[in-house]
Amino acid sequence: MSTGLRERKKQQTRQALFAAALRLFATKGYHRTTVAEIAAEAGVSTKTLFNHVGGKEEVLFAFREDRIEQMLAVVRTRRAGERPAALLGHVVERVLDPAAVMDEQSFLSLDPIRIRLITTVPELRARSLQLLQDAQRRLAGALCRAYPDKLDPVTAAAAVGALFGAMQAAALTALDDGASARETLAAARRAADLAARGLATLD
Repeated sequence: MSTGLRERKKQQTRQALFAAALRLFATKGYHRTTVAEIAAEAGVSTKTLFNHVGGKEEVLFAFREDRIEQMLAVVRTRRAGERPAALLGHVVERVLDPAAVMDEQSFLSLDPIRIRLITTVPELRARSLQLLQDAQRRLAGALCRAYPDKLDPVTAAAAVGALFGAMQAAALTALDDGASARETLAAARRAADLAARGLATLD
């Protein structure tokens, strides 16, 4: 099997597990749903599930590493002469692109459920914060390596934190106000635009 086909099949399996888990969590509740039920709903074995994710909690974060790698790839492949603030803008667009993870319609219909779970189930909220901090550290490190003459570690960390903190706060506020998935993404983009005005001082 070619590498490309293997990766596509892995992506499809992760998508199936993600969608199955959210359907079950929405109907049965997070704590009453078992790993075996998620696997059965996705049409795979429990062993296959564990080959792709570490357990029930990790299903909700199945795309985390993919998203981080996409962000880091944007930094690694920056255009010559591209300034830090503009580069971070491209990172944001990649993060907020539903098609970067799964087809847009599936993402838009399922992600609000995932966000609700993460904000209401204590262990998921704690795990989400841990993963977010890890992602921000990695992105800040990549920025420092990309601009060694412009950014020090503290400045890079502050820039990444400001940007992603603004997006997260705006998205959660929009959801609390009953926004749709598209409206929530739009709120996150608006917050990113506001934060980017301050980040222009990096240039």
